Amino acid sequence: MKKTVMLILLACLLTAGDGVNLMPLPWKIKFQEGKFRLSEGFALKVEGPFSPRVKLARLRFFKRLSGRTGLFLNPEAEGDSMILLYQKHIPLSPEMDESYVLRVGKGKILVKASTDIGILRGLETLLQLLSADEDGYFFPAVQIEDHPRFPWRGLLIDVVRHFMPMEVLKRNIDAMAAVKMNVLHLHLTDDQGFRIESKVYPRLHQVASDGNYFTQEEIKKLIKYADLRGIRVVPEFDVPAHTTSWLVAYPALGTLPGPYKKERNYGTPDPVMDPTKKLVYKFLDRFFREMARLFPDPYIHIGGDEVNGVHWGESRRVAEFMRKHHMESFEELQAYFNLKINKILKKHGKAMVGWDEILNPALPRNVVIQSWRGRESLYSAVKQGFYAILSSGFYIDLCQPTSFHYLNDPLWESQDLTPEEKKRVLGGEATMWAELVSPETVDSRIWPRTAAIAERLWSSPEVRDLGDMYRRLGVVSQELEELGITHIKNQGMMLRRLAGYGDPGPLEVLVALVQPIQVYKRHEFHDYTVFSPLTRFVDASVPDPPFPREFSSLVDAYLKGDGAAEERLKTLLTLWVKNHEGIVELSRFSPVVKEILPLSESLSRLAALALQAMEMRSRGEAPDKEWLEAGKALLEKAREPVAEVELLVVSPLEKLILSPVKN
Repeated sequence: MKKTVMLILLACLLTAGDGVNLMPLPWKIKFQEGKFRLSEGFALKVEGPFSPRVKLARLRFFKRLSGRTGLFLNPEAEGDSMILLYQKHIPLSPEMDESYVLRVGKGKILVKASTDIGILRGLETLLQLLSADEDGYFFPAVQIEDHPRFPWRGLLIDVVRHFMPMEVLKRNIDAMAAVKMNVLHLHLTDDQGFRIESKVYPRLHQVASDGNYFTQEEIKKLIKYADLRGIRVVPEFDVPAHTTSWLVAYPALGTLPGPYKKERNYGTPDPVMDPTKKLVYKFLDRFFREMARLFPDPYIHIGGDEVNGVHWGESRRVAEFMRKHHMESFEELQAYFNLKINKILKKHGKAMVGWDEILNPALPRNVVIQSWRGRESLYSAVKQGFYAILSSGFYIDLCQPTSFHYLNDPLWESQDLTPEEKKRVLGGEATMWAELVSPETVDSRIWPRTAAIAERLWSSPEVRDLGDMYRRLGVVSQELEELGITHIKNQGMMLRRLAGYGDPGPLEVLVALVQPIQVYKRHEFHDYTVFSPLTRFVDASVPDPPFPREFSSLVDAYLKGDGAAEERLKTLLTLWVKNHEGIVELSRFSPVVKEILPLSESLSRLAALALQAMEMRSRGEAPDKEWLEAGKALLEKAREPVAEVELLVVSPLEKLILSPVKN
């Protein structure tokens, strides 16, 4: 049944159409007549100073090109089929030049850049241009001039709430490079764990990691891996709050005496470092010196978010300190702490990044503010002279639609910013918080939506066509698989596991029509902890799946009189009516499936009503009031989340069921 189900679904999709499948879209692109035909004699010449990045990029380019085409290409062959021309091998930095020029003619390809980083970006564009026809594989003749809009295009990966092994980080670095992102923000410490080895304070990883942490040698290798792909690694060590793991290992750092226990829940726990203790700054001085030597990037992120002040409010020592220093609020106390930390980081050659709670006029203006609570803090920061990056609207863990993130621009036209203030908006970061993901599911929450965010941060702000974005996103999504990203294949594995020894086909039909409920609503259904299962139907579902959009277009085409759309709709709706029988059968042998029975039943009943509506429409009959009221009630019920997922085809089904009779 599985093969039959998938064929039916594919057959019912509307044709996506042809077009440029580049993401991010270049700033200037001009297609010309002709094609560069690929053959096994394809050879490449490098003209520029030695660069380990270009050397590796050359090998990876040939491997990926050979893998896609089946051609036996020799990456060591010298020739002028293609030339990589650049002037400098540069260190990674926020100011690095990533621009490039790409020219494809009938007989030659040129990738030209000032730096080796630009060559990397140009090669990714060229790979996306690969096309095929009945005569074989080719690159279309084209001239491209391209550069990033923002210098900071990042992805935060939380490795604390659920530990993400090194292979997860590496495959996501490869995917980031494919869409020209350039900053991996590693969230390494939080209440639930301490995920990096400290040789200065070994109890941090020995006591507070449950054995899941990165050694310093592993981190060095990861930094090199990222560097070779043009990606900076910025570490985050959250202080003074979200520090339960620190205090479990070294309770003297805390505001209250302790002892402290490992945090297994989520939220904003009360434990917090004591800003009034000199030993805290001595401790952090030694720790940040160690980390500054390990991480070469000029920035270290200190967190600084969600200080609830409960323990500070319970401390006589803190109260006396605040009175002595004429502080009237905990915000002032945290500002005092941040100034101390900034001096420590400056001493060790680093600049500070922090969440928008750290914004304070007393801080030096080289501090970067990461806005997460709303873009207002972003604009407030740059107007005060700070640099800033936007994460509000890029919280990919909230399972919001790609379109929502895509239209979330760090620089809105309505903002009254001077040219200098606009320059201080460095870009943005997608944030993958890990309360509700595991190494098995994390890729499905990051990709492919983050590719659209990458385009927002690279391409012209005029690039805003949602339909074209979704079309290109489908192509990029499949291309990411060659890099090891598991966002597509792991879903099938999870559904097979849920089905036990049964046929997963009915689950495949249903999962294509749902997504996890958005924002933080999953926490209203269960009290999630670090031990909670992330293997249920909701975890196999993905944010913003493509099929509901295609189904909606199919309904619109039918209502406009498209006969072919009508036949496709009938095939789909008949499948959905019968699919519930398969879900019921699976639930008899796999109890974990029982929680989605109401969801499956709603779909089946709605599909049956839609078929009835189509039949009445074809006969020119109007449904009676009782039938319409029953349909409205069922539609309303179907909109309610079930098993922490929502059915995404309710609105187009409503169009079918409640549409006026055809004349």
